[in-house]
Amino acid sequence: MEKRRIEVLDTTLRDGAQGEGVVFSLEDKLRVIRILDELGVDYIEAGNPASNPKDEQLFAYLAQKARLKRAVITAFGSTCHPGMTAEESPECRKLAECGAKTVSIFGKASEMHVEKVLLTTAQENRRIIGNSVAFLAKRGIQVLFDAEHFFDGYRDDPIYALSVLRAARDAGAHRLILCDTNGGTMPEELAAAVRAVVE
Repeated sequence: MEKRRIEVLDTTLRDGAQGEGVVFSLEDKLRVIRILDELGVDYIEAGNPASNPKDEQLFAYLAQKARLKRAVITAFGSTCHPGMTAEESPECRKLAECGAKTVSIFGKASEMHVEKVLLTTAQENRRIIGNSVAFLAKRGIQVLFDAEHFFDGYRDDPIYALSVLRAARDAGAHRLILCDTNGGTMPEELAAAVRAVVE
């Protein structure tokens, strides 16, 4: 039987920082990174270097001075916008240049969100996902693809949700992350969707 290992991607410093009244200083972030590394976390999503100067400064510091035992520092950001390429995207370029060896990018896995939030087509969404993943992967960066609203998208249209994952995988994504963005997926639905992804 093949041995499998669970990998942990901790999002405290990015998703956790979105809570009301939560503000991390640079020193706070460095302290949390050291603690998570000591705990044996595999990936630490440290922030978005394209979103604010503090995160940009953090990644510059980590690229120069961070000596961690196990954890891989991960930058977070989005795919390029519809109608453009990753090469034209200031955010994608910042992700590529921030010094992180791993980048987690998110893209929509729900066709309803593609049409109503991104205001684009299903085909264009797959293109920007593939283009953004390939842009980073070709630079030797390990890409984790966050399939935003995956379980909602799978419930509405499993063929489309799986096609988004294929676009990321075929472009060079190292890991596919299935996001229960709204947190409402029941365990049996989640298990069935994960089985379909594994198959």
